[in-house]
Amino acid sequence: MENNLSGKILARIYGKGRGYVFTPKDFLDLANHATVRQSLARFVEAGTIRRLLRGVYDYPAFSDFLKAPARPDPDAIARTIARAHGWTLLPAGETALNLLGLSTQVPAQWHYFSDGPSKRYEWSGGTIIFTRRANREIAGLSPKTVLVVQALKSLGKDRVDIEVMERLRRKLDRKERSRAVEEARYVTAWVYEVIKRLEEEEGHA
Repeated sequence: MENNLSGKILARIYGKGRGYVFTPKDFLDLANHATVRQSLARFVEAGTIRRLLRGVYDYPAFSDFLKAPARPDPDAIARTIARAHGWTLLPAGETALNLLGLSTQVPAQWHYFSDGPSKRYEWSGGTIIFTRRANREIAGLSPKTVLVVQALKSLGKDRVDIEVMERLRRKLDRKERSRAVEEARYVTAWVYEVIKRLEEEEGHA
């Protein structure tokens, strides 16, 4: 019976594909917590999955360049932790800029605002920081709109140039730009003006 449950857990991991980051909670519909943890421990020992930090694992992607397992995705780790605890995340500062391709610098610390407790997670690839912050301005916004709003705020009005606009347009498809215009009307005025320009300039591309 236990082997059958382990097989179901492994099948789900394989089904999600390489790069999947998860916690035991993602399998509690298949088996009890003890069985899940025992199964994951065996998969780690076999080299099938990696333990990234306490209670967080991944099915590693493979790097053709390195000819070895790829580095885990810090953003995926952060979102997996948040999912396990039911927290809402808001990428902040350099993290938001990196995720939108507005900064090529990989943050040493991946910083997020959260409606959960302020916490710090250390792992082999760096640090993930959650800072508790109630931000009513982003309530009801889709994740991509939130990301754009936070990135623009971090960048600052005076640094929004043609190159930034082009990069943002490449990161957001037409539907995402339209949704951002609809959703972000109550954010900081200059941020909303930039978001409107993203959609307006679509017609002149």
